[in-house]
Amino acid sequence: MSTTRKLHDMGQSLWLDNISRAILDDGTLARYISEFSVSGLTSNPSIFAEAVSGSDAYDDGIRKKAGQGKSGEALFMELALEDLRRAADLFRPVFDATAGVDGWVSMEVSPLLVSDTAGSIAAAQAIHDQGDRPNLYVKIPGTPEGVPAIEASIFAGVPINVTLLFSTAQYLAVAEAYMSALERRIAAGLNPHVSSVASLFVSRWDRAVADQVPVDMHNKLGIAVAQATYRAYRELLDSPRWKALAAKGAQPQRLLWASTGTKDPAASDTLYIEALAAPDTINTIPEKTLHAFADHGALRGPMALDGGDADAVLAGFTSAGIDLSALAVQLQADGAKAFVTSWQELLQTIDSRSRTLAGEGRG
Repeated sequence: MSTTRKLHDMGQSLWLDNISRAILDDGTLARYISEFSVSGLTSNPSIFAEAVSGSDAYDDGIRKKAGQGKSGEALFMELALEDLRRAADLFRPVFDATAGVDGWVSMEVSPLLVSDTAGSIAAAQAIHDQGDRPNLYVKIPGTPEGVPAIEASIFAGVPINVTLLFSTAQYLAVAEAYMSALERRIAAGLNPHVSSVASLFVSRWDRAVADQVPVDMHNKLGIAVAQATYRAYRELLDSPRWKALAAKGAQPQRLLWASTGTKDPAASDTLYIEALAAPDTINTIPEKTLHAFADHGALRGPMALDGGDADAVLAGFTSAGIDLSALAVQLQADGAKAFVTSWQELLQTIDSRSRTLAGEGRG
């Protein structure tokens, strides 16, 4: 049995951290589903920017939509949702077989809305409506301004993938928003079965402190943060509050591990996949890391429910002068800025391609 299948059978979903028209057209995504037990995917502005700039697969779509007078975000949204609808349809059998637990794809609201609560709520609803698939998550960052947008969107029945979480505290804030939204739905006589996942970014912790700690502390901080957050997640699922919601038909907001590609060339290329194996979670995995894990990855058992050595490891970094709370805030802010940059580059790429294709048409 393949290592990816063993991970799936343990209870962890493997989602591809990539989307492009090419992997849809040439059957690569369908092959990942059948051969590697991939059961969902995620996208972000950086991924779409690379897909559009690195291929001519979008040229016909850009030419057609530009000819209809579309440009900028509106043109990109149509291109992206065309891809995501196709991917959602590939994952639909998994979605149906798991009663909506698995088989999801994700589309992000504009990163320019990161500090705009009302704008994020409106954008999430618009993407949900335009996407027109039951297994499409809308991604909203778990920033202070994003948390109320997440609660409002869940209450409105929009499935949400909460992105850019970096700490247990940030995770608990969005878990609170999720539960509050479901409680409000129940009070209003609405179905509490509205799906959500909470995405904790892992490897960026290790990249951020690599130059500030000794070599023997490298590549340990992100896993420790994940261990502590997993403990909080399991404790929440055992809480009376959650059990009361579950009894009324609510579905857990599964914890998702993001940023799980190894950044340090001196470390194992399957480091975070092996360390973060755990039931009732998701690992969204870069394509290169997926191939590495399928080729030579190993399962070393599930994560400890009690957090393992997380507290000791985190205390060691604090002793080394790392302000973990401040760094979590900084990583979230940096992540949001990086997505804005990618978004702007993406729109510039689409604008440039539109003008080039329009010129070819006139020629």
